[in-house]
Amino acid sequence: MSDDSRPLPRIRARGRSFLALVLSPEAGLDDWLRGLDAQIARSPSFFVGKPIILDLGLLSADAEGLAEFYPALLERGVRVIGIEGGDRSWPALAGWDWPDSFEGGRASGTVAIPEEDAAEDTPAPQPAVPVGALIVERPVRSGQSILYPDGDVIVIGSVASGAEISAGGSVHVYGTLRGRAIAGMGGQAGARIFATVMKAELVAIDGYYMIAEEIDPALTGRAVQALLEDDTIVVRAID
Repeated sequence: MSDDSRPLPRIRARGRSFLALVLSPEAGLDDWLRGLDAQIARSPSFFVGKPIILDLGLLSADAEGLAEFYPALLERGVRVIGIEGGDRSWPALAGWDWPDSFEGGRASGTVAIPEEDAAEDTPAPQPAVPVGALIVERPVRSGQSILYPDGDVIVIGSVASGAEISAGGSVHVYGTLRGRAIAGMGGQAGARIFATVMKAELVAIDGYYMIAEEIDPALTGRAVQALLEDDTIVVRAID
């Protein structure tokens, strides 16, 4: 017999934030998919494990190739957790396995921990802290993610490979940046990324991104800033 006199366990709940990427395909879906294939070829792990929201706002109900578009994304390993900007009544979407939508959210990315030289972790002289900035006074280890949509993120230390910093404003790393840095995720095209030692896997600003292979090798290991110019990320040395 069960003992119903035992006290019931207390149910505990905690919040956890994840950064979802938003893909906004445009008309000419075959060409768009070829562009996606090229990006996946350059960075095969970019979409792995990343939750994706598919925004159909740039497409019409009669867009050519729309019916086959969602299955094509799934075949490429793109994990779609929500769809917005379209209408379930569109005939082309009748065969889609439409995921349940998520409410809320704000408009806004396994590796072994590398050995880091002590000299690389020495904080550089720091400018005045921006109002509302989040200061992280420790290294960010592989697998860790810092998400702060309300302003700048300042890391006093290094960001390891496999770690990710996401900020609504700019990202400042006073150490070695080996992981991913995502700035301006709330639509701030003027946001920047600063690193005392640049060895990033990826940098992104306002939805535009650049992977390690696209960064000038002459800038690797140097103090740099990344900014957005004419919808293109530019990385420059800080002299």
